[in-house]
Amino acid sequence: MVERRPHKANVAGSIPAVGTMKDRIQEIKKLAMEMAEKAKSLKELENLEVKFLGRKGELTQVLRSLKDLSIEARREIGPLAQQLKKEIEELVVEKAKEFQAMGSKIESKFDITKPGNKIHIGHIHPLNIVEKQIRDIFLSMNFSVVEGPEIENDYYNFDALNVPKDHPAREAWDTFWIKRQSANSKAQSANDSRLALSDKLLLRTHTSPMQIHYMKTHQPPFQIIVPGRTYRYEATDASHETTFNQIEGLMVGEDVSLVNFKFIIEKFLKKMFGEDVEFDFRPSYYPFVEPGLDVYMKWRGKELEVAGAGMVHPEVFRAVGYDPYKVQGFAFGFGLERLAAIKYKIPDIRLFNSGDLRFIKQF
Repeated sequence: MVERRPHKANVAGSIPAVGTMKDRIQEIKKLAMEMAEKAKSLKELENLEVKFLGRKGELTQVLRSLKDLSIEARREIGPLAQQLKKEIEELVVEKAKEFQAMGSKIESKFDITKPGNKIHIGHIHPLNIVEKQIRDIFLSMNFSVVEGPEIENDYYNFDALNVPKDHPAREAWDTFWIKRQSANSKAQSANDSRLALSDKLLLRTHTSPMQIHYMKTHQPPFQIIVPGRTYRYEATDASHETTFNQIEGLMVGEDVSLVNFKFIIEKFLKKMFGEDVEFDFRPSYYPFVEPGLDVYMKWRGKELEVAGAGMVHPEVFRAVGYDPYKVQGFAFGFGLERLAAIKYKIPDIRLFNSGDLRFIKQF
């Protein structure tokens, strides 16, 4: 006769009593409801489902143990366990819908089709914008761009430009002179070929000294512009500043005349301001040109000088070793701030150095 092995559920003891199984089901139900109530996310709901309905879940173990019960016990405990499984599944689904609805409400506060907040970025200063435009225009007319030092000596700033020492013409430029700090500075400047001609240093009052620097190291023909900052010790107003920018221009050759100058300036202003730009030339005096003239434009209902110009003075050519009987040329110096003020209809050039971001952000 075959010996019947005891069911493995009896290995650790007798078959669980029906009352004990009912208590277990009620305990699982209570715990599941509490966890569902406390759940704050879909992840916590997922953990609840795994804990009770997963492969090793607590209610799953109860359902698997039904096979160890008698037929009568199965009929009594089975429906209770199946009903609880259904309730937990429905509870998880309903709770998940609540979380999804809450998420939709949160998302509904944001219109994904609405433009985002504007990111504040830096702005290019209007003077930089205008200077680049000027550079591009003159480069298109075959001019070269040259830059020079802001600290000069009185030879390059005055003497070589036909403004002799103690000449009344020097009073037209209110100069920032630089004081020497030690006796060694004099010896140091003597070793500097650029400053060796003079011991008196200054902040350049115009960009014209670069005419001398360039002509001393180059032979004509050539045509250059020199953008740069300049300094003058004078009272400020809507059209004057103690520090401002100039665009120096110089063209030298055998047959350069005022006709060439007029053509270049007219071409430049039309490219800068449009074909209908209004400007005129007026006679003027500068010690480094002969004849001299100014360029005027309309600004705030009045005539404003935007450039000083003229044919290079023969003495300037002699200072750099050129023969004034063989070469001639013209020079001009535009005020960058004044051109920008006219172009953008700015009422006061002091705004350019104000540091006011409300002004800069307009560009």
